[in-house]
Amino acid sequence: MIIAIDGPSGAGKSTVSKAVARKLGFSCLDTGAMYRSIAWFALREGVELSDAASLGVIARAKEISFGLTPGDPLPSKVYIDGIDVTRDIRTARIDKAVSAVAAHPSVREALVMQQQRIGASGNYVVEGRDIGTAVFPHAEVKVFLTASDEQRALRRLRQNKRRGIGSTDYDEVLSDIKARDRFDSSRAASPLKPADDAVLLDSSMLSIDDVVGSICDLVQEKAVM
Repeated sequence: MIIAIDGPSGAGKSTVSKAVARKLGFSCLDTGAMYRSIAWFALREGVELSDAASLGVIARAKEISFGLTPGDPLPSKVYIDGIDVTRDIRTARIDKAVSAVAAHPSVREALVMQQQRIGASGNYVVEGRDIGTAVFPHAEVKVFLTASDEQRALRRLRQNKRRGIGSTDYDEVLSDIKARDRFDSSRAASPLKPADDAVLLDSSMLSIDDVVGSICDLVQEKAVM
């Protein structure tokens, strides 16, 4: 079974996906980490983020993999071409670069193939921006998770402070989130939008447990149909 969780930056997709995967015993696939890895590799190699051809070559040639801890369905490490980039891809620099990279059809096509290959190997919770529309359009459960701009900025701010990575200025984080929303929603290749059959879930006033419970209820309903 595939559980597709889409939504904008800061909606809590990663946190919710991991919690749902743990509760159900599924594996978790963070597609955002894959696009971030391509952005990191491109910046390291001095590739312009507007160079679609070169970025496509990187996405096709460099395998992205995840390190797992025995007994834990959640990936603890992210690798590109065998390089551990777990922390490197969670910086403000990558935050600003990843949307431009993800907008290129050549990159999306290559990574969608990697994502579908991974997802075909078992039960997965997959989170991103086009999972239910482009990557796994036949996913059994689809959720579009969102929250107010202000709530998302506060969550990202707390996350950055906790990790010691990224901006800790609220106005800057809020501005970046709004800018990324505009970019992701207007790109030509697989824009950010809910799938027609997705369940819309606004987490602004909900706890993580409430959101996780709602998604698990959807899975249970699908399992008994």
